[in-house]
Amino acid sequence: MYINQAYKGDNTWWRVLITTLLTTGIFIANFIMFFLMSKEQMDEVYKKMGDIHGIKSLIINLSPFIFLLALLFFLVRFLHKRSILSLTTSRSRVDYKRIFFSFGLIVCLTIVGFAVSYSFDNSQIIWNFNPLRFTVLFIISIAMFPFQIGFEEYLFRGFLMQQIGIAVKNRWFPLLFTSVVFGIFHSANPEVYKMGFGVMAFYIGTGFLLGIMTLMDESLELALGFHLGNNLMAALLITSDFSAIQTDAIFKYSGIENSNDILNEMIVSILIVYPIILFIFAKKYNWTNWSRKLSGKIDTSDTTTNLNVNTI
Repeated sequence: MYINQAYKGDNTWWRVLITTLLTTGIFIANFIMFFLMSKEQMDEVYKKMGDIHGIKSLIINLSPFIFLLALLFFLVRFLHKRSILSLTTSRSRVDYKRIFFSFGLIVCLTIVGFAVSYSFDNSQIIWNFNPLRFTVLFIISIAMFPFQIGFEEYLFRGFLMQQIGIAVKNRWFPLLFTSVVFGIFHSANPEVYKMGFGVMAFYIGTGFLLGIMTLMDESLELALGFHLGNNLMAALLITSDFSAIQTDAIFKYSGIENSNDILNEMIVSILIVYPIILFIFAKKYNWTNWSRKLSGKIDTSDTTTNLNVNTI
């Protein structure tokens, strides 16, 4: 079982604490700063962020995740004495077909959904395509987004879900906790500041979706593919003045003040699109025992101590 993979390493409390603090420090700092700043200070910060060119902004925002993902892997490998494979899947090897399928599914659904929305009302969507800038954006996105989504998935759905799971000896609490914290740690995003905390429902809902994928499939592969496809589409397909990272995307949303449409689309995603995605995965990968996998207890007798420490 996926959560039980944590038993393959050293889970001494101080080791877990060190890894958690070192890898979540950037999120905690952002969270604290967001709530300590006044409205005027936040306006100034987001104004300066908006003044940075799209490509430069992308590099500035994504570069730290290269270090953070490397740090997380280093700590898991040498401090906890586990393989990265045990953090990725309960199977004997990584199934890259799962990553590609999940990636392709969310990309197709996003493009189809955008096309349908555009055909009904494109009054607030403008053509923003610049061949040279888009090519640069595409190359940088392909090179850097895997580090960002890799870190978030390996941290929230990987390390934290596994460590919390073996601590509380069940599956429902790590699913709930990591999903809510995943949403809270995105509370400093410009979307939340511009459109209100209603956007948090989308981030938390997405956290639940990714957590359910991970527990039902006993691995991170589907979550990795989905998260990468989702973030790439957010960067390449359409941007806005209040996006977390403003880019030279193909389209640009110009409805700055009217955020109801975007919030409605987020609600549709959570209530309709996400269940459809889970249904497709369930049928393709023959998911069963939903109750046990999502809320059952952790069987401490089902552990494996034979760790291949050379597997990365």
